[in-house]
Amino acid sequence: MAETRNTPGFFSRLLFGLLALSVAVALLLCYGALILNPAKAWLVSIFGLLYPLLLVLALLLLVVGLFRRSRLAALLFIILLPSVFLAGRYVRFKGTDGEEGPLKIVSYNVGLFAHKQGAGADVPRLALADSVAAFLRGTDADIICLQEFYLPNAVDIQGYLATRFPGYAAEYYVLTGQQGYAGNVTLSRRPILFKGKIDFEHSTNMALYTDISLDTAVVRIYNCHLESYNISPEGVIRSIGGEDAVVETTGRKMRHTIERRPAQVEAVVRSMKESPVHSLVLGDFNDVPMSYTYQRLKAGRKDSFVAAGQGLSATYTKFRPFLRIDYILYPRDLEAVSYAVSKVRYSDHYPVIATYR
Repeated sequence: MAETRNTPGFFSRLLFGLLALSVAVALLLCYGALILNPAKAWLVSIFGLLYPLLLVLALLLLVVGLFRRSRLAALLFIILLPSVFLAGRYVRFKGTDGEEGPLKIVSYNVGLFAHKQGAGADVPRLALADSVAAFLRGTDADIICLQEFYLPNAVDIQGYLATRFPGYAAEYYVLTGQQGYAGNVTLSRRPILFKGKIDFEHSTNMALYTDISLDTAVVRIYNCHLESYNISPEGVIRSIGGEDAVVETTGRKMRHTIERRPAQVEAVVRSMKESPVHSLVLGDFNDVPMSYTYQRLKAGRKDSFVAAGQGLSATYTKFRPFLRIDYILYPRDLEAVSYAVSKVRYSDHYPVIATYR
């Protein structure tokens, strides 16, 4: 009878132990996602995507382990220690006091003006582009960097930008297709001294860089759009449901993207190392803060959200509040004064707005 009474307790301890060890190993793999090149270990990057969920699970299991006086609580505590420094990439409890600096920068993936969210989602592209332009003018930004900018072939892109953004110098690089132009645009009210682009091999994504004169210095702005996953939230949900064809397609696309993005990152890093001036790197990285992408591009720079943001600040409208994939990383001789993610619904991304001095 005593053995029978102890059976539920044994299975309870066994279940807790398996869960705790599984989450501990998964969290270690999350940390590995920061340093392991995904081109050689693509599966590790998946754990980086799951970091917020794994962090919450580890904290819950730690509390349970302490309550049960389990030795595994010590293991969980040790493995959670790096998260004391890393969790701040996802959530900030204290922001700035609302003051704004003299240099304002906006980064916005406008989604080809084809992904308006919420009511009125069937707005024509040009009408939506005009709405986005009006919103951006209202930010009174000094520098505006757009990714996935689009105009139909019938529209003169130079004339459009000059009309919609008076007072801004415009530099852009777009690919021309049967339906129109698509690419990156950088707009600046400060003088642009030099420009260039970084083509990514076997990809329509790219990085556009511009040297911009500030009051006392010149900085280089890297306007980046790194490799996209090209999978829909609906596809991810269906793959979780176990539809074999969808699982295979989703997995293949994710692996293809994860393995391709590191070469794009290294191309940007090489260019920044060769730059004669300090660099800001910003745009749609299509990757999370617990990633090789973020870690490499952030080296020698600060994250505007970490320095001046508050809350969770997801920048992708799907899978909120977990996906922060748009960034403004700045050199240490600047100071981030304010940071905000505007919840306008013109795209499947939100614009990131920060000010500096």
